[in-house]
Amino acid sequence: NVPSRTGQDIPPSVVETVSQNMNMAGVKECVGNDRIKEYVEKGIVMWSGNDDQYHDARWTSGASGVISVVSNLVPGLMHDLMFQGKNPSLNSKLMPLIEWLFWEPNPIGLNTALAQLGVVRPVFRLPYVPLPLERRLEFVSIVQKLGRENFVGEKDGQVMDDDDFFLVGRY
Repeated sequence: NVPSRTGQDIPPSVVETVSQNMNMAGVKECVGNDRIKEYVEKGIVMWSGNDDQYHDARWTSGASGVISVVSNLVPGLMHDLMFQGKNPSLNSKLMPLIEWLFWEPNPIGLNTALAQLGVVRPVFRLPYVPLPLERRLEFVSIVQKLGRENFVGEKDGQVMDDDDFFLVGRY
């Protein structure tokens, strides 16, 4: 349930009805942790869909985990946050990365970061374009603060020039 992307909030009555079907595994919920808690109390499996709320969704509201953007960059840290118990300190340390990722709509930040880490080719399909140089420099600093060893990829979070990216207008 991602109303910010779909323009539609699935009503709780619909989720509750569908949850009675044995084929429903659970719900990705982006409305907030109060809604997650309400569903969990009714026996519905929930995953947070908000990177900035996943910690409390998991450890306060009862979510089973998170469907996350930031986990594509720091999977080990996210695993620890989901399975090693409450860790508000680590959660706080990840907030600058999360804020950076969502400075522009997803997947712009993620694709920029993955390109800087050498994980993906630096190709953007218009209208998406990489984050500006100032933000790319900021990402390198975030990688250094969190520790390069926590990130995916082979490169150290290189600063890429605008000319290093390929913008594709058509297939």
